[in-house]
Amino acid sequence: MTTMRAKMVLHMVTKHSNASESLHFQAVAASSYPEDGSDEDNTYAKFTPSAAVNLQITNPALIGKFQPGEVYYVDFYPAPVPKQD
Repeated sequence: MTTMRAKMVLHMVTKHSNASESLHFQAVAASSYPEDGSDEDNTYAKFTPSAAVNLQITNPALIGKFQPGEVYYVDFYPAPVPKQD
């Protein structure tokens, strides 16, 4: 099973008039890293230098809970494909 962990920073939150928000994530990256490679972001960004994820949320319990600048791990695991009749 192939898996991947992405490290994403919330770049922007767009509030919509219909009680929803769009969350715009980008891959973590910096303009410089320690030469010894000790920064976790250095290891992540080296192998995944570019990524973007946009999510629209309508769950009232989540609206307003996400703030730009917060950093998240996003795990990707294969999911079973639903059987089609």
